[in-house]
Amino acid sequence: MDKVSPSADDAVADIGDGSSLAVGGFGLSGVPNVLIEALHRHGADRLSVVSNNCGVDGGGLGILLAAGRIARVTGSYVGTNREFARRYLTGELELELVPQGTLAERLRAGGCGIPGFFTPAGVGTQVADGGLPWRYHADGTVALASPPKEVRDFDGRRYVLERGITTDFALVRAARGDRHGNLVFNKAARNFNPLAAMAGRVTIAEVEELVEPGDLGPDEIHLPGVFVRRVVALTPHQAADKAIERRTVRQR
Repeated sequence: MDKVSPSADDAVADIGDGSSLAVGGFGLSGVPNVLIEALHRHGADRLSVVSNNCGVDGGGLGILLAAGRIARVTGSYVGTNREFARRYLTGELELELVPQGTLAERLRAGGCGIPGFFTPAGVGTQVADGGLPWRYHADGTVALASPPKEVRDFDGRRYVLERGITTDFALVRAARGDRHGNLVFNKAARNFNPLAAMAGRVTIAEVEELVEPGDLGPDEIHLPGVFVRRVVALTPHQAADKAIERRTVRQR
């Protein structure tokens, strides 16, 4: 089955208002920028996003954030995104902060059809006990806080129940991919992209290099095409356009 879409705009055309999205990327590595920009042009609003972080000011998911298109974020890192912090603290955005390893496992579990799992991460904190501010009022008071979660003892150790995550769509970026949707990721881009792709019911992948079926060896494929519905081939310029978060040079 040839899963290649004519363009990024065509690939995201059925993402509607109120959709939930799992979005790949780790910092600025492996961010599906072309698909995010297409979604921005498309105009979908009130989106619920699951991603390790929410981009940077003016880049990645930060573009949708600045446009007021994102209503809720499930993630593990606010970072230096000032607009992200401002919208959260002024009550314009709902945020569920999740330990990074737990977020990765929640995405993987959802993609594997596992509704929940127990983990020691977060036991004894507000992650398990509840009370983390999800949304603020404009005056800074808490409008909505996280509920307490089930905690059980296994072999003398306490564990908290976490739910698997599935989303309506997933947007990911791969270094190489074939027309059947088999994907290969490069280094840090592999941290969250395969997991986000598994969690989405309709997964759209932008690929830096599109190859023909059979060109990828079975042992080098990181994500099989069964998880991918659409593939967008990037131009050489789009594939090479990669930002550096903190450009530093050594003093002479």
